[in-house]
Amino acid sequence: MLVQQAHAQVVGFSQLQDKLTQSFSINGKAASTLNNYLRCLAHLALHHKQSPEKLSVEEIQDYLYFCQKQHKTPSESFFKHTIFGLRAAYKVMGMEAKRVALPQIKQDQKLPTVLSQQEVKRLLKAPKYLKHRLILATLYDCGLRSYELCNLKLSDVDFERQTVFIPKKKGKVDRYVPLSEHLARGLKKYIATENPQTYLFNSQKTDSGSPRGLTTNGIRWVIKENRSKIGSNKKITAHMLRHSFATHLLEYGVDIVSLKELLGHAHIEMTLTYLHVANLPTCAKFSPLDKLYS
Repeated sequence: MLVQQAHAQVVGFSQLQDKLTQSFSINGKAASTLNNYLRCLAHLALHHKQSPEKLSVEEIQDYLYFCQKQHKTPSESFFKHTIFGLRAAYKVMGMEAKRVALPQIKQDQKLPTVLSQQEVKRLLKAPKYLKHRLILATLYDCGLRSYELCNLKLSDVDFERQTVFIPKKKGKVDRYVPLSEHLARGLKKYIATENPQTYLFNSQKTDSGSPRGLTTNGIRWVIKENRSKIGSNKKITAHMLRHSFATHLLEYGVDIVSLKELLGHAHIEMTLTYLHVANLPTCAKFSPLDKLYS
């Protein structure tokens, strides 16, 4: 809604949006990130009644101060997305001087919340319908992001090789993840009875009758309907199942490099976070010299 308002009321904003959209498409960046940036840039444009690239450094600073006062810290998401959106806008417009003038964002070091193995088992049993149980099970078993599950096609699931193919998006790396025998049995039964089209999990068809994949809102609804049934105070989300997948694999002995590949992380630093969450056994310390001559 804000983006449409900026289109109608602010001269030049539509051209900025077109350039950002083109840049994100060429570089394979997520559409959700682009939408967050555009929403924040539209808010800025409507505030000053001018397209962001035409504003002076002082006007930008005044607006950022206004945003900061509306939120608790400079790391709050709206403030953060405004900064990142401006950096992206200045980059595509070739305005490096203004990019340098923007404040640095301190990265949050918050550790992810994970479910215990028993909590995962209770959650997977909670839904009444097989399709809903399989949506949750696939998120956990394959360590998927929500949009990856939404885009998953029937052709991506290889029952003979017991693998699931995840096309590249974030991290820019295609990957295969193992398909458990338990999940495979459930998916075969679901496919035989429900006959999904094109996508592994369908939502309502388009107006033209074409099949459409599950939506992230659909996933959120399934989780919201069932999280109260498992006796946990944790606010369960789809991404929490991905965090739990990673943490549990570390606890089962999977090495950090293999885990990085399974998660599709671009950088190992992202995967190392789970070392601070997993309950890993500690071993007695010893001298390598003693081992050398023993």
